Amino acid sequence: MSRPVITGGEPVVKNISDDLFKWPIITAEDEDAVLDVLRRGAMSGTDVTARFEEEFGKWQGRKYTLGFNNGTSALLAAMWACGVGVGDEIICPSFTYWASALPVFQLGATVVFADIDPETLCVAPSDIEHRITDRTKAIIAVHYRGHPAAMDEINRIGKKHGVKIIEDFSHAQGGSYKGRRVGSWGDLAAASLMSGKSFAIGEAGILVTDDTKIYERAVAFGHYERFGENISDEFLRGYMRLPMGGVKNRMHQMSAAVGRVQLKYYDERVKEIRAAIDYFWSVIENKKAFRPHKIDPADGDMSGWYVPYGHYCPEELGGLPVGAFIEAMRAEGVECSAGANKPLHTHPLFQTADIYNHGAPTRIANSARDVREGDRSLPVSEKICSRLCSVPYFKRFYREDIDRYAEAFNRVINSYEELLPLNLGGDTDAGGWNLSGKKLSARP
Repeated sequence: MSRPVITGGEPVVKNISDDLFKWPIITAEDEDAVLDVLRRGAMSGTDVTARFEEEFGKWQGRKYTLGFNNGTSALLAAMWACGVGVGDEIICPSFTYWASALPVFQLGATVVFADIDPETLCVAPSDIEHRITDRTKAIIAVHYRGHPAAMDEINRIGKKHGVKIIEDFSHAQGGSYKGRRVGSWGDLAAASLMSGKSFAIGEAGILVTDDTKIYERAVAFGHYERFGENISDEFLRGYMRLPMGGVKNRMHQMSAAVGRVQLKYYDERVKEIRAAIDYFWSVIENKKAFRPHKIDPADGDMSGWYVPYGHYCPEELGGLPVGAFIEAMRAEGVECSAGANKPLHTHPLFQTADIYNHGAPTRIANSARDVREGDRSLPVSEKICSRLCSVPYFKRFYREDIDRYAEAFNRVINSYEELLPLNLGGDTDAGGWNLSGKKLSARP
């Protein structure tokens, strides 16, 4: 095993194929579909979007599908469709992207954060039930970084307490859990389809459900051009023609056109992604020190993975901090980072910000209690950043290229004793948001 670059070795990550990381795969078929929309002047129509919705719904196995301009809009509509309003609460993991929770402020409601499972990085079912109150309207189950959440357990809790389950499957389109696609477990599911995701069609979002009332409420919220005579809900029918949420949520038809083409090839293409990343992990030598964040194949699959991470175990490497490991990997020419998303509850937006001039922090402005007190019991979310490191998001199964990256990881891991005296740091910001050079306390 050669020495790491940071201690004088020669780089092995070189002469890499140009398309190893290129995604999505755009062909003449995608371009022709977009040009048809442009040439017809149909950019703001719904005909192509309706066809994409029908095809996506069949693929997803859901009765109703609704396209959105982005995933954040889809999640906001999902919350309102579940009846979330002023003074209500949703439960969401703190360790997720902000769009999983932050839109709830627009409804006058608030978020109660739950902790995560240290292996799956998804919301821990064991930390949900004690956070439910008579104001809880929905639980957000995020399939984080492509790993399916424990939907059987989460659904059981939701049914027991009469709380809706919203799946955020933005990281996991096409993934499966115990024989069912993610996005088909909850009362409804929403996802981003933006560039960068594994199902990438531009700037877009999607909502799926089997519940007619939920679907019609999502239409009523922000799809005014569809909010007409076909609505069966008598309450909603009294307000037809204008969006009840005062927003315009429709999907741009150029994204819908790309989506129709991408859907035809998606399952086959992500098989190659899974094969490439599975192979990478198979040639990482020290699984005690660095092991994959992935589901057991007996329980499901990771679909297109979406920015894969590994569990970094410093105690197996003499206490080498993840920041030092990352600095050594970047010297190898490998772009990687620690921590994924920092816990949301540690950002002042969820602690002190008065966004709408309530005269109180927005998070508690309409609450009968200070929900921030629950932030004191999120130990896994607060510590997990120092135990995660991203790995290359391979889009092609090019064995020789992947071997070069794996060799770089292996030689840094196996040379940890040489790295310990170097006092490496690395850019991790693993414990906070580094606001004004200060670490924010999680305490309200």
